[in-house]
Amino acid sequence: MAKLNLRRIAGLFALGVLTLCVTGSTVVRAQTPVVDPAAVQILQRMTDYLGGLKQFSVKTQTTIEDLLDSGHRVDLDVSARVFVDRANRLRAEREGDLIDQVFYYDGKTLTLFNPTDKVYATEPAPPTIEGLLDFVRESLGMNLPVADLVYRNAFKLLMEDVTLAAVIGKTVINGIKCDHLLFSRPGVDFQVWVAEGDRPLPLKYVVTDTGTPALLSVLTVMSDWNVEPALSDDQFAFVAPEGCKRIKFMPLKTGTGSSR
Repeated sequence: MAKLNLRRIAGLFALGVLTLCVTGSTVVRAQTPVVDPAAVQILQRMTDYLGGLKQFSVKTQTTIEDLLDSGHRVDLDVSARVFVDRANRLRAEREGDLIDQVFYYDGKTLTLFNPTDKVYATEPAPPTIEGLLDFVRESLGMNLPVADLVYRNAFKLLMEDVTLAAVIGKTVINGIKCDHLLFSRPGVDFQVWVAEGDRPLPLKYVVTDTGTPALLSVLTVMSDWNVEPALSDDQFAFVAPEGCKRIKFMPLKTGTGSSR
């Protein structure tokens, strides 16, 4: 029986904005690593604000840097529209180089639907979003859009083992002035651009794998934030279209799950 192959797309859907500031990063790295309280404060303000939202929706445009067997770098793009009901519902519509898929979670079940192939897979899921995110990462080997920031304890998770935190400066993204922050921990650098004002939303988020020579990154730009969307139960409930075939998830082999 056919099975959904999630290996090739694992890691595509972490909420991340990835735009590298090479000059600024080089300057910071030349200094003794320090944790700037100002950067930490801005990050906590952002995660507290997001954690306090009962519902939200956002568009994400993600670029994944990859290497061909020939050693040449290619960029793969995935766009998504994400809808979150903080209690226990999530939907993500994803399209791009590697995927055409809709992700449904209604508090009881997880369903991945591939409209192009007319197939879907369904599994029982934990009763909370936090439990769901752990389940799909540890059991299915995949990450979801905005996963890092949907956790209620996002600040603690992001700051784990951080050895450097810096405010790189101010910039403007899509007409919105924001703070550009850089954080580093063993094996990973991440940057986040946080909007100024009373809605400190992330507008970009960059994650760079510093554990390999290629220093590959995932870059996500976020737009069209709606912190009071009109969500309905139907948006999170999957109904199989006529002629659609149910298949199985590909099981994750022990020891191959990604770690936070």
